[in-house]
Amino acid sequence: MEAQGTLQSHQALEPAQADRPSPPDGSAAKAPYYATFGNRYLDRQEEIESSARAYSRRLPFAPKSARGTLLWDTDGREYLDCLSGAGALALGHNHPVVIEAIHETILSAAPLQTLDFPTPIRDRFIDELFAALPPDFAADAKIHFCGPSGSDAIEAAIKLVRSAGAGRGSLLCFHGAYHGMTMGALSLTGSVAAAASNAGMLDVHFLPFPTAYRCPFGVGGEAGWRANAHYIESLLDDPNSGAVTPAAVILEVVQGEGGVNAAPDEWLRAIRDITLRRRIPLVVDEVQTGFGRTGAMFAFQHAGITPDVVVLSKALGGGMPLAAIVYKRGLDQWTPGAHAGTFRGNQLGFAAGAATIRHIRVNQIDRHAREMGDRLMRALVKVAATQAVIGDVRGRGLMIGVEIVDPAAPTKDGAPPPCSPGIAQKIQRNCLQRGLIVELGGRSGSVVRFLPPLIVTAEQVDEIAARFDAAMWALD
Repeated sequence: MEAQGTLQSHQALEPAQADRPSPPDGSAAKAPYYATFGNRYLDRQEEIESSARAYSRRLPFAPKSARGTLLWDTDGREYLDCLSGAGALALGHNHPVVIEAIHETILSAAPLQTLDFPTPIRDRFIDELFAALPPDFAADAKIHFCGPSGSDAIEAAIKLVRSAGAGRGSLLCFHGAYHGMTMGALSLTGSVAAAASNAGMLDVHFLPFPTAYRCPFGVGGEAGWRANAHYIESLLDDPNSGAVTPAAVILEVVQGEGGVNAAPDEWLRAIRDITLRRRIPLVVDEVQTGFGRTGAMFAFQHAGITPDVVVLSKALGGGMPLAAIVYKRGLDQWTPGAHAGTFRGNQLGFAAGAATIRHIRVNQIDRHAREMGDRLMRALVKVAATQAVIGDVRGRGLMIGVEIVDPAAPTKDGAPPPCSPGIAQKIQRNCLQRGLIVELGGRSGSVVRFLPPLIVTAEQVDEIAARFDAAMWALD
């Protein structure tokens, strides 16, 4: 099968076996240990760059080279990358199909920046993207290219639905949501701290999200998501609810920054039914989940629904900056120039994105991601069985979260223990010391997130679990 041959070629991207750490045999001591960090690049960044930077504060290392699932820093240390550019690097670092596409584009003398003029490279990208979309959605879809970030694509989606909404201005979104850092996107983001520090937010009504571990209705399971859907339907139909008919409902099928909370398929189908019957557009944010991350090409496909608007970025450009919204033709009511931006014609992004999407689609990398995600989930569940500070392991495909709790803290009414961001930070640092890059998310940053490239091998999955296990046992 073509997919198998391609996955073997992924393995060829990694260093020779003799240069790699030995596969773990279940012993935490097998994982490499890097005792200290800090170099002149980090010192220089501290001196000259803004205090708003985030990743390098939590992960103090300076990357120098990368290939596949591996990174090397300026001191020569090797890391397994479970961050993947926050999900932008679906095929890992410097994948040959991406490098070749970029190289060919540069050598072709094609203009690298084309605003919104049509080009052969742009047209080829659109063909590849629409071939990856569900056929029924693609047949009735239009596309708008945005500034090169997911935040700007969210802004475009807001403008789109409001312009088509016949005077509707409000939006419904969800607790735990994260949609970006621009003002409109922050309005849709569930962080109270972000909202408190940014005035002038949009008219937004937040709804409970159906999480199983910390169910907002205190029941979980089927009863939890049914109560959730019933509440939303009642809110929309109650003339005294305070919630006017919105311009759209916007959601993430799997909340990433919100703690890797995957919505139940049945609940998604219920929400789609609720919005369809009330002619409310459903906007699905696939910025981090798109292109195989959850084990399907798009996360909404697990539930078999068809959104009205899909927001795309990150993996869309194959690691190059690119963002777009794809939406049903009937919503295309805005005027020329309603959402513009200089860098909407990034030809390198079109070339790298087309190559990435085609490679994922033709070689069924989404299926590989599902299989490797299942393998990693099983391994992390085994680790959790030995660690009282792990409250929950959850996710979908290669988008997995491990919630860290304080098991000694008092609880009430059978609720889970409170989350522990302090312990999570120690685990993240312990992982980095052992050559494993993981990110934190969720409430107060208490969820350890695993977001490796989709090409990760079974051997690497086992190694990731072993290094995480070692980091857990190293807690004070």
